[in-house]
Amino acid sequence: MSTYTTRVLLVEDEEVARKTLSFYLNTIFDEVVVASDGQEGINFYKESFNNDRCFDLVLTDIKMPNKDGIEMIDEILVIVPDQKFIIVSAHKNEEDLLKLINLKVLGYFVKPLNVDDMMDMLQKANDELISAKKDSKEDDSPLVLNNTYTYNRSRSLLYKDGLSVKLSKKESQILEVLIKNLGEVVSVERFKEDVWGDLTTNDSAFRTVMKRLKDKIIDDDFIISQKGYGYIIELPYM
Repeated sequence: MSTYTTRVLLVEDEEVARKTLSFYLNTIFDEVVVASDGQEGINFYKESFNNDRCFDLVLTDIKMPNKDGIEMIDEILVIVPDQKFIIVSAHKNEEDLLKLINLKVLGYFVKPLNVDDMMDMLQKANDELISAKKDSKEDDSPLVLNNTYTYNRSRSLLYKDGLSVKLSKKESQILEVLIKNLGEVVSVERFKEDVWGDLTTNDSAFRTVMKRLKDKIIDDDFIISQKGYGYIIELPYM
């Protein structure tokens, strides 16, 4: 038995699909929380996050009342930018929509559900999550950036004096690129490629996001601009 536990949030408005998915999810994952629409889903997600209990995976439908899956996903990504998802939908063409929102999608189920395919994908997803937990175990201790800020690498979260700093998705991605390249100057082109996935991205778009990020840490800024070269985080011990 694995020493690592996995938590899943299931968001599905159709009762039959919800009960079916819940049953099979509970045979693989350690804890499954069930919501009946996007609004209930984001409420559960926020409550869990505020209690420092994150979900390893969110399995959600797209078309739902009160708040649809895309709206809920957008809100989740503001809280945890690297949250992993599995999508459930009766509409195959929504795969094109998913390409427009930079998600970490582990899988896509099309209704009616094929139990064998679903179980295979869920088991693989659980294995990936456990493997990621093992790999990130050494990153559980906070990375001290300076006297004010720390960074949790396993959760990709920035903290100021122990309190989480709210960053936008792009701000969080820029910071993650810098964290992955500690002590090295990261060029603007590298940010464009890693964050926007497009080297033709306008410089002003990058500068706007970088300025917003630096404004949020202005009281003890740890991101150093190397004019003409890029940006770097130099840790106190480096």
